[in-house]
Amino acid sequence: MTLSFATPDDSTRPVHLLDEAAALDWLATQSQPVQEWANTHDFKGALGQALLLPDDAGAVIGYGTERTRARDRFHLAAGAAKLPAGAYRLVSDLDPDTLASEALGWLLAGYRFDHYKDQTGMRAQLVRPEGIDAAKIEAIANGEALSRTLINTPASDMGPPDLEQAARDLASTFGAQVDVTIGEDLLAQNFPMIHTVGRAADRAPRLIDMTWGNTGPKLSLVGKGVCFDTGGLNLKPGASMGLMKKDMGGSAAVLGLAHMIMATGLAVQLRVLIPAVENSVSGNAFRPQDILTSRKGFTVEINNTDAEGRLVLADALALADEDNPDLIISMATLTGAARVAVGPDLAPYYTDDTSLVAALETAARATADPVWRMPFHTPYEAMIEPGIADLDNAPKGGFAGSITAALFLRRFVEQSSYMHFDIYGWQPSAAPARPKGGVGQGTRALFAALPEMLKL
Repeated sequence: MTLSFATPDDSTRPVHLLDEAAALDWLATQSQPVQEWANTHDFKGALGQALLLPDDAGAVIGYGTERTRARDRFHLAAGAAKLPAGAYRLVSDLDPDTLASEALGWLLAGYRFDHYKDQTGMRAQLVRPEGIDAAKIEAIANGEALSRTLINTPASDMGPPDLEQAARDLASTFGAQVDVTIGEDLLAQNFPMIHTVGRAADRAPRLIDMTWGNTGPKLSLVGKGVCFDTGGLNLKPGASMGLMKKDMGGSAAVLGLAHMIMATGLAVQLRVLIPAVENSVSGNAFRPQDILTSRKGFTVEINNTDAEGRLVLADALALADEDNPDLIISMATLTGAARVAVGPDLAPYYTDDTSLVAALETAARATADPVWRMPFHTPYEAMIEPGIADLDNAPKGGFAGSITAALFLRRFVEQSSYMHFDIYGWQPSAAPARPKGGVGQGTRALFAALPEMLKL
């Protein structure tokens, strides 16, 4: 589906955004029928209230107080979802940055996943507000919608070949190039860990390599594309396997971010690398205590076949680093430890490059896309060094699981500035502009921060 602003026509209604402090004063200026109608429905500007008014006065949406707004985001969308069908022109005194964020939220509230069943979407449409870059906001919204749809699609229809096709479709839209290495060719091209993790599945593992742009800094995005994760021979219990269609959330995130970059013509040389596999159980599945040799030459002892994401990412990161880009960003639904640390709403990230941090966190606040910096704590390096091999894919003890996974990945990037996101990729319950299901995390913040990060 495409998310876009409405075109105004004669039926367009004004919608007034009123916080609790302004609501009574505004209503006092309205006709008697409007005042009585608002009083009858107890409209006081509370956050998320919405009311269609009589006498062609349009509609009102409550904006609450600064305190109530601090508890969530996309406040305009919370009220807009309650309005009847039609096109609405926003009347407010929001500053341009807040207006852009709220307009994005309204568009995102219109997303629905209806591939398998008709779904009732939001019926109210927003006319493009003055003073914002509407095309840019639409590009961001549709990049986010792409991420959501890829994650929401079950593994029966989103295996490695389907993820490849999604990348090819995106590339075709924007004139990008896609090269894919599949099956036994992964061994011939020296991607042994991608091959090993995916070889037990009926649908062959592959490395998707998309490139776009020929001027500007080099940016490489690496996304975990584990289309379903059984845990391998270290089989997950049923309750833990229930959401594993989303284990390709990192690939969905980087494809959504790539959409934003290409749709707005950002002046970068973009590369997107996705190791697309299924971690399945079969006679040729890789085993605990196996020792693998990575593309970079490091040997890796397998102490848990359910810690497979870092293995496929490692080969892709090694390839990305060989090109010596200005910045490598990896995104992955990598560890349960990250969820224990920060919950489902925050996107934890790691970087040693402190010049990137201020730009990202400023952008995260402006785009209502919260992130949280975690430490590449070097003393924990010993935890990923098993003695029988160079690296351990699943250190024993259970401590600092997200950090040790990030440290593992950092070993495969030596030349380039590097940032890693350990995301969840799932909205556990519906919230304004975020229905239950797949969700992009960190991508809007990254998109907003990239010009500063890359000195564009």
